[in-house]
Amino acid sequence: MVKIRLQRQGKKKAPFYHIVVADSRSKRDGKIIEQLGTFDPMTEPSTVVLDKEKVEKWIKNGAKPTDTVKRLMNRG
Repeated sequence: MVKIRLQRQGKKKAPFYHIVVADSRSKRDGKIIEQLGTFDPMTEPSTVVLDKEKVEKWIKNGAKPTDTVKRLMNRG
């Protein structure tokens, strides 16, 4: 199954996330299929950048967003 989820980047105590499409069996920071955007929780307010066209395309093709990514999509 393909999921839209967060991939952690950044340093210790300074997280930065990529919103990616990946196989649900791969590791959190493992191989990805495509990058759809970014999430920076360290800015005030936190920043979400998403390519909405790509997200819609992947959801049409059967990708399921995780709960956290669903919240971010509604916000950003």
